Amino acid sequence: MVHGANPGKRRLLIACAVYVATSLVFFAFAVPEVLHQHTRWNHFALLADAWRQGRLDLGGPPPLYTGNNDFSYFGGKWFVVFPPLPALLLLPVLAVLKDPERVRDGQFFLWLAGIAPAVLFLALEKLRRFGRSDASERTNISFSLLFAFGSVYFFCAEQGTVWYAAHVVGAALAALYLLFALEAERPWLAGLALGLGFATRTPLLFAAPLFVLEAWRTLRAKRERLVRALLAFCVPVASVLSVTLLHNQRRFGDPFEVGYRYLGVVWQVRIEKWGLFGYHYLAKNLGVILTSLPFVTPAGPAPFQVNMHGLALWVTTPLYFWLLRPRRRAAPLRALWVTVGCVALPTLFYQNTGWVQFGYRFSNDYAVFLFALLAVGGPPRGRGFQIAACAALLVNAFGAWTFGRAAYNSFYFQDNSQRVLYQPD
Repeated sequence: MVHGANPGKRRLLIACAVYVATSLVFFAFAVPEVLHQHTRWNHFALLADAWRQGRLDLGGPPPLYTGNNDFSYFGGKWFVVFPPLPALLLLPVLAVLKDPERVRDGQFFLWLAGIAPAVLFLALEKLRRFGRSDASERTNISFSLLFAFGSVYFFCAEQGTVWYAAHVVGAALAALYLLFALEAERPWLAGLALGLGFATRTPLLFAAPLFVLEAWRTLRAKRERLVRALLAFCVPVASVLSVTLLHNQRRFGDPFEVGYRYLGVVWQVRIEKWGLFGYHYLAKNLGVILTSLPFVTPAGPAPFQVNMHGLALWVTTPLYFWLLRPRRRAAPLRALWVTVGCVALPTLFYQNTGWVQFGYRFSNDYAVFLFALLAVGGPPRGRGFQIAACAALLVNAFGAWTFGRAAYNSFYFQDNSQRVLYQPD
């Protein structure tokens, strides 16, 4: 049936097949508790329930099962401070169930996990359709599956809790933004995806250069169309930003206060000393991204341990090495690299490495752009890339299966001070 379809329908059918295939694997790897009950850190369900009751705060302390982890206390009230779009997605469920403890939030986000790889396939096909990539359809399917199972997206998709759920939604919106921004073809939809991405994962706002550079490349000779495209792009972005600023104002009395400095966390002292963002954190973050390796523990309960700061990006996804030597330099190679750099920059200076994690989870914010770069730069060929792809699948399958499961805790090293980055002597 797929072979007889017109090209557009064929692409949609394959994208649907990618969604189904990846969803089946995500569900197969899921812990039973994620499927059958609410997660321990169901912040988005709690926030959606607060909205259902017509309030912006929780109406009291967080439930005991959360351990008061990552809630903000301000003006005698408790707040969920994470960007709120995932809670908005849960709002219809809360409207029916009327109790956050009845919402299987982990299962809900598992149903969404297959969207990012499916949309990524459509974006890669668009690159091929416009002659920006010489990757075959089969290669683009492979890249979408490698994103799903050969990157840290895999272990994040299995968790369901607030931090990782945001990555699932954010990656889907990043992929939609990539699809709409390429060739500056869908300005309004690109702006909407970017704005909603910001309302899910704040660093995604810094992906704006992709559309701007694509618009300039394709429309600079037609200034009036260029201006119209940029305005159409900016309107939904500005609308979402305005709602977000109003949300902050109503909660904390300051449109630019998101509430993180009111968190009751043990590392609040370092935030007060060095700020949420600063040069002070750069070395540590680079250390995790580039040099964090497993601890070899031959005399321990497991042959090796993964530091909860996470493994280096090239360990979990060695495919990224091939980005350093592209075979082709067609547009939009430069625009994609600028976008990756802009999105990555805020988390490089952020006070948190992403702890607790199997691999560097903040890379989910720009991973779809990196896979697009693999396609644009000329799909790597040869046995070396095949070995790297197999290694990525094996490493991330291990992370997806073991991370967060009590039976495999011996494979993980956790220092609650967050000070131990490398294996102590």
